[in-house]
Amino acid sequence: MSLVSAQFCEPGGLGGEIGGTEADRPERRLGRRVVRGRLPVPLLAALAAVQTFGSGQALVVDARFPGLAAAAIALVLRAPFLVVVVVAGVVAAGLRHAGLAA
Repeated sequence: MSLVSAQFCEPGGLGGEIGGTEADRPERRLGRRVVRGRLPVPLLAALAAVQTFGSGQALVVDARFPGLAAAAIALVLRAPFLVVVVVAGVVAAGLRHAGLAA
């Protein structure tokens, strides 16, 4: 993954050189900007899924899942990002404190 991100972030990008090469054409640079702009969203979503449902080699559903669901609802309601994070944490902590989830 770090190799992929390094290729998109370096000035020449994808093996291109800085200077008068094909990598400097505007349509090529625009393509990299579009990919670079869209790449973090699925990577963060995958990270959230792995951290929520993964425990070693097993799939686990615990207090993190309702917290993630509450965060998704807050996002749909267009809450600010800080509120979304706090809602997820409060729901997960509340369920753990109540003994309803591990």
